[in-house]
Amino acid sequence: MPDAGIGRPFPAVAHKPAAGAREDMPVAQTLLERALNRGPGAEPLRRQLFQRLRQAIFDGRLAAGSALPGSRALAEGLSISRNTVTAAYEHLAAEGYVVSDRQGTRVAALAQGAPGSSGAQCAAVAVFPAACATATADRLALIQPRAPRPGAAMALSPGMPALSQFPLAAWRRALDRAVRGGGPAALGYGDPLGEMALRTAIARHLAVARGVRCTPAQVVITEGAQEALALCVRLLSNPGDLAWVEDPGYRGARSALQGGDLRAVPMRVDAQGLVAHESDWAGRTPRLVYTSPSHQYPGGAVMSVARRLALIDQARRHGAWIIEDDYDSEFRHSGEPIGAMQGLVDGAPVLYVGTFSKTMFPSLRLGFLVLPAAVLEAVRLPLGEMLRGGQRHAQLALAHFMDSGQFSRHLGRMRRLYRERQQALRAALDRHFAMPHRIEGGHCGMHLLVRLPEDCPDHAIANAARDHGMAPSPLSAFALHPLPQDNGLVLGYGNTPVELFDPLVQRLSLLAGACRL
Repeated sequence: MPDAGIGRPFPAVAHKPAAGAREDMPVAQTLLERALNRGPGAEPLRRQLFQRLRQAIFDGRLAAGSALPGSRALAEGLSISRNTVTAAYEHLAAEGYVVSDRQGTRVAALAQGAPGSSGAQCAAVAVFPAACATATADRLALIQPRAPRPGAAMALSPGMPALSQFPLAAWRRALDRAVRGGGPAALGYGDPLGEMALRTAIARHLAVARGVRCTPAQVVITEGAQEALALCVRLLSNPGDLAWVEDPGYRGARSALQGGDLRAVPMRVDAQGLVAHESDWAGRTPRLVYTSPSHQYPGGAVMSVARRLALIDQARRHGAWIIEDDYDSEFRHSGEPIGAMQGLVDGAPVLYVGTFSKTMFPSLRLGFLVLPAAVLEAVRLPLGEMLRGGQRHAQLALAHFMDSGQFSRHLGRMRRLYRERQQALRAALDRHFAMPHRIEGGHCGMHLLVRLPEDCPDHAIANAARDHGMAPSPLSAFALHPLPQDNGLVLGYGNTPVELFDPLVQRLSLLAGACRL
């Protein structure tokens, strides 16, 4: 038997030269610089041969028109089965690298710039990234990068719930029930607007807990609040329209607006939320207005009823739509819950957006959009083409979780927990944070705002805190055009146990002092 690592002498390729190609290119030089690998764990010989021939074609060592040796001759030269060679040739032909006719198998002519390693081709490939960058959408330049998303274990991270307190056993039972009850049918596509069981449960919960007026038909299940915001843009605006966004405000809303080719207009917020004057409506009339009236993010302001009604009235008169983001208002720590703007008046031009990322857990990736009844019929058919009904088992499990009372009980436990943690964080700041500061918000949700003097750069403090396992967010990062007063730290308390606040705030105070200009 021939030596498996060497093979037999091998005839030269019959070569039909292309322009500038060599005419005496023997197969031993072109294909067989090294033996096929037959050791343990080696890939199948037919795949090795296919890859070697393909690379030789890419590199130009086998030019267009080169005739490959017959399968019998190549098999003898490599001491392999003729079927192995035939399979490699057929694979090359199937992908278009070679063509076969009565005269044999020849290398096909490929387009310029194939991913080879020859000098000319490498030069062409090297130019490609720059050309590709200039071809990306202009809107991408408007979407500002954010700091790396903190892990769930990083303390003081805004918006991160107490994952260790989630009732996993109850959720597992809900999932098991959904899998058993859904059967094989639930593995297919569902209603594009979402499972009716979940839409019904959401409509029932919103009516009681948030004062939202809607039917299950108006509820659209989305992949988190971000998809719901993107849907608002796609359904009710056109490229170039103006859209108002709170400033400082939620970065995801700004990205959704800019990703839809809208012109985002920053609107300042005060102690009562978004500020809009008559001159704003007259001079820069919006198509969409994004706001978080029940708990402004990140400042924590609650929009007064008078301002809410005025915003609704102006939106009606100017043909605008209001996007109400009610991201964490389930967790009210003092007084009665603040009702949703959507339910204040009949037929309000409000699209209500909610998410389960805060009330359940972030990786669930389920949110919802409540459409105004006035637009439901107009968008129902387009939505059926734009969306696909997925995550059916998760939706069915969540519907059961809500209908069984587990969701309400979980919310009650989390309200008590977050109230305790909010009070503990405030007390720790009073005791240990030496830098002059002012605490705002914190009476709802899972974060509060600590405003700092202008000579304490919030970005520097936040960056230094990351090296110590903390993830506060700088307030200035939430502003489209930061002003000097947009300087502070957004501190999350949802994922941080009470006993850690004292040492964490002590460390944060030292870091703030070291960063002071």
